Amino acid sequence: MPLKEQQKAPDFQLESTSENKFKLSEQAGEPIILFFYPKNFTKVCTAEVCEFRDAFSEFRDLNVKVVGISQDTIDSHHKFKKENKLPFELLSDPKGKVAKLFKATIPVIGMNRRVTYLLDKDLKIKEVYENMFSADQHVKEMIEKM
Repeated sequence: MPLKEQQKAPDFQLESTSENKFKLSEQAGEPIILFFYPKNFTKVCTAEVCEFRDAFSEFRDLNVKVVGISQDTIDSHHKFKKENKLPFELLSDPKGKVAKLFKATIPVIGMNRRVTYLLDKDLKIKEVYENMFSADQHVKEMIEKM
């Protein structure tokens, strides 16, 4: 089960495709979407990031930052971002520590589940959506809840 709504999101710091470290607590002041996904260059994950890419202008117009997180390396993220023309940051969580903090891992195998969090400007969880097999529904759910 993912973290609950109204809960304060746990702070973390990860390597980012922006070449800077991404620290969640430094993002306070504007809403943010954190979406956890299993693996770069897989069919459903590619569809999911492209759904977020295609809706990016809508999120930007609402001043909502979008960030993807997987256990892939930062080099893999750079290639994945370039190939899919992604306008948002991807974060590398190679040991899945942040995914575990957000209860976004599959028990036993430790792989990321497909879980999306909408955090408010105070970094409290406003909305959670989990669906391992649906790429497009994550974006629709977040837009409906904003």
